[in-house]
Amino acid sequence: MRPPPRRVLIGIVATIAILAPLGFFWQRSLVPNDLSPMAMGYADYGGPVSAHAHHGTDVSQLTGPADGKPDVAVEFVARKERFEIPGRGSIDGYTLNHTSPGPRIVAKQGDLVQVTLRNENVADGITLHWHGVDVPNAEDGVAGVTQDAVPPGKSYVYRFVAKDAGTYWYHSHQVSHEQVQKGLYGVLIVQPTATDVVAAVHTYDKVRTVNGEYGERRVKAPGPLTRLRLINTDNGPMPIWVDGASYKVVAVDGTDVDAPTEVSGKAVLVTAGGRVDLEIPTTKAVRIGLGGGPTTLVIGDGDAPAGTEPRDRVDLLTYGASKPLGFDPAKATRAFRYDIGRRIGFFDGKPGLWWTINGHQYPDVPMFVVSEGDIVRMTIKNSSGQVHPMHLHGHHIVVLSRDGVRATGSPWWTDSLNVEDKETYEVAFVADNPGIWMDHCHNLPHAAQGLVTHLMYTGVTTNHHLGGDPNNQPE
Repeated sequence: MRPPPRRVLIGIVATIAILAPLGFFWQRSLVPNDLSPMAMGYADYGGPVSAHAHHGTDVSQLTGPADGKPDVAVEFVARKERFEIPGRGSIDGYTLNHTSPGPRIVAKQGDLVQVTLRNENVADGITLHWHGVDVPNAEDGVAGVTQDAVPPGKSYVYRFVAKDAGTYWYHSHQVSHEQVQKGLYGVLIVQPTATDVVAAVHTYDKVRTVNGEYGERRVKAPGPLTRLRLINTDNGPMPIWVDGASYKVVAVDGTDVDAPTEVSGKAVLVTAGGRVDLEIPTTKAVRIGLGGGPTTLVIGDGDAPAGTEPRDRVDLLTYGASKPLGFDPAKATRAFRYDIGRRIGFFDGKPGLWWTINGHQYPDVPMFVVSEGDIVRMTIKNSSGQVHPMHLHGHHIVVLSRDGVRATGSPWWTDSLNVEDKETYEVAFVADNPGIWMDHCHNLPHAAQGLVTHLMYTGVTTNHHLGGDPNNQPE
């Protein structure tokens, strides 16, 4: 038998030379089906190495009050079912107590809130995360990190004190890119006022709604001044504006603005997951522009002007009056960088362009390690080509600068920060809420594609795993 021609051998060798590295990188990209957050990536201490004990306080011990009658007690039943969008028709999705958005939770500051969540038939399991509420870690509702996803036929109880007044929302943190978009979300208001109007903006299958309704929606003015509590539950940033009146930005992400000034002819950008409270004169009807399109909110009776999005925007870096932060970022004990990039390759065996954090791809990403009481500075840089709404659980951060320009307005406290491509933010916070906390992009498909890491406290551990039998998929 004659040996194969030389050119055939060269072809075989060339094919192996090409396929072998591809096979290696494909294999390396596979995300384990049973992965502990404690074993993910690599520890980044942002300074001197801390004693990172893997055997200490389990997150299951970091709960809200175990005893005491709740001031606010609600029960939710999650279902996969068909439901109605007023003004548009019915769609298939997910509901809580047969509605989407789910029932509104209203509490006074200091109330003990208890939510019992029961899964009737959501096959992938469910959780509830209290977006922007700095709850104890065990109440945070992140599948695979602070709890297991609740399977069909089972229930889970959350208990926490509503210690901070403000505008918040809740949503599933299991298979979030699907479950939230298809309906598992709702509004949480702590310390409401008599002048409140709530506007929760959500897009179901390309249909933008406000409070679950499509088209022009009208509400009565609660008085000569209205406090509009606007929540962006979508995956991308949204400009909002007021046609027919000036306004003030009185709160951002649940934190009051110091000395807000009157705004006219400008929009406010609300990032994914973010909230703003506006104070609006409503002696005449006004229209709230919700990013453009047919869905708007009219407050008051009679005709309301219909304008277009203003070109100028409120810059929260300079808006309002400066005041002390309560800590000194110059005395930071930890300094981290969170560089968001993108590169071609494989993610969980799929070829494409995938997100990176500090040059690493999930799950080989930095785990930011802190100790309780640390003052933390973090530089967030985006060179990925897309905007990212960055959300740190369990904490509020304060913006120190953007692209090297120092913040001079009211302290800009936020839990959902819009980071445009080629932008760099420097932020700071005090590590005062022990646990293991997700720090991720709130464009939820981006999180599902690996743009997620964790803030980990020394001496805190978890027995929950990503994947595994509960099929935890926190995103």
